[in-house]
Amino acid sequence: MENNLIKVGITHGDINGIGYEVILKAFSDSRLSELCIPIIYGSSKIAAYHRKALELPAINLNIINSAEDAGPNRVNLINCVDEDLKVELSKVTPAGGEAALQSLQAAVSDAQRGAIDVILTAPINKHNIQREGFHFPGHTEYFEQEFGNGRRSLMILMNDYLRVALVTGHIPLKDVPTQVTKEEILLKLNIFNHSLKADFGIECPRIAVLSLNPHAGENGLLGTEEEDIIIPAIKEAEKKGIYAFGPYASDGFFGSSSYDKFDGVLAMYHDQGLTAFKTIAMEDGVNFTAGLSIVRTSPAHGTAYEIVGQNVASEESFRKALYAALDIYRNRVSYREATANPLRKQYFDRSSDNVKLDLTKDDNEDIVMTNV
Repeated sequence: MENNLIKVGITHGDINGIGYEVILKAFSDSRLSELCIPIIYGSSKIAAYHRKALELPAINLNIINSAEDAGPNRVNLINCVDEDLKVELSKVTPAGGEAALQSLQAAVSDAQRGAIDVILTAPINKHNIQREGFHFPGHTEYFEQEFGNGRRSLMILMNDYLRVALVTGHIPLKDVPTQVTKEEILLKLNIFNHSLKADFGIECPRIAVLSLNPHAGENGLLGTEEEDIIIPAIKEAEKKGIYAFGPYASDGFFGSSSYDKFDGVLAMYHDQGLTAFKTIAMEDGVNFTAGLSIVRTSPAHGTAYEIVGQNVASEESFRKALYAALDIYRNRVSYREATANPLRKQYFDRSSDNVKLDLTKDDNEDIVMTNV
């Protein structure tokens, strides 16, 4: 980190969406560029087009050739998009997808070589970005391939008081029951638990697990997945030292604000968790991908074609995504320092009165010390 400031790579997303609007509005507050070194991967020409179309205040963009040239106290921009790509506000076009992919690939490449510290992605259109080099349901799956190191990632939607993670992500609803397995729930609980500790600084996180069926299955009347899969997974997680509770019926859980009692909520499928989350926290929600070697956040909203060009898009979610990326990065640094050389725990073998050591590792390579 140059001058102890974190370098934030920002992808501009679909150039026909609200990406540039929220980016430019956020950085019109000069205090943001004092918190970090922002680097936009995009086009100064396209940025100027959006600024003029929306009649936004001018921002002095520092045009650079590489991330190493980025300076503090300014908004840096790397031109990495073909100049002949046409902006057509609010339209789904091949050019919009191509520009989004070029920006994304440039930022990922710089992150892989250590030139930037975190990535903040503006929204893409999952349809028009599909092409050679990108055959993924969304950002999450792409980042898992690039930064997962062979491990699974976890989508977490978050704000200051609610974190919702998903067992299944961008898959058709008809496929959800077959993907909700004891093994998958355990995997996601493990990633979630580790992220709450390492990324959010919570020492003993409490995780609520939602049911798959209405009314948590009504003791098998409305489905058996709770009895056969979810409850056994929760019990197994408890044996591993994870504080997991449930399963809770989603409607009553969110309707009664029971999420206030937990550090995280694990939903079984996309709309179960995200419909509730976005109803509660759409304006300041952040999408965070846990389990990666790099910190990646994004605003919780999409391209919002329906309001493009009207100067009504809120930059609050983008700003929160920036704050979250900085906080998570710092939390990870602190966590690694705190756990780099753990003290070995001693215990007595009662049969021989000898002092012994027992060291095991969990799936995320945290050292777990147990009493035998």
